[in-house]
Amino acid sequence: MEKLLIGEIFTSINGEGRKAGQLAVFIRFIGCNLHCSYCDTAWARVPGEEGTWMTVRQLQSYVRQSGVQNVTITGGEPLLAEGLESLLEALEELEHIQVEIETNGAVDISSIKMRSRAPSMTVDYKLPRSGMEKYMYMPNFQLVDEKDTVKFVCGGMEDLKRAKQIIEEYQLIGRTAVYLSPVFGKLSGDEIVEFMKKERLNGVNLQLQLHKMIWEPNARGK
Repeated sequence: MEKLLIGEIFTSINGEGRKAGQLAVFIRFIGCNLHCSYCDTAWARVPGEEGTWMTVRQLQSYVRQSGVQNVTITGGEPLLAEGLESLLEALEELEHIQVEIETNGAVDISSIKMRSRAPSMTVDYKLPRSGMEKYMYMPNFQLVDEKDTVKFVCGGMEDLKRAKQIIEEYQLIGRTAVYLSPVFGKLSGDEIVEFMKKERLNGVNLQLQLHKMIWEPNARGK
């Protein structure tokens, strides 16, 4: 039976995004193609460093027994993970399950969007201070739709201005959910609010990471 390399699986609340504050099962894959300056899951970036091999049925069973309807698949970078397709098929067998995939914006999302029961996508746009902007796969930002989210993690004013450019260039407002989030400890929420007011960013959401307010910011499995 196919086994997948899983960094961790746990039940908690969504700390960010459209379902912030709601219960979710988190399935974290190991391995990522980027190395962002502010990465808070660097331990999950390199395959083989950590992780547990689990079968698709074990993962499906965990979700079923949790009684939780939201499933967030994250990483690392889940779109690069072997076995993702099998996992999605197994989750589709469960009733009332809503799946979200968090992806870093550097991997083509088109194969996911073409699925008959496509999960929602949270697609990052890596801004200049991440050091990874040059790796963004720009067609992704034409594919996102009303059930998806584009997230901009901002480390300073340069990042906020660049986020505004991308939002306008790809006409994201009204087509998908748009979130501005501060790099934890580098930019304050009030600075983002003032920028939103100045630029009249109607339809854009400020996002703060609830899990880092509730628990120690670097805590795992929360």
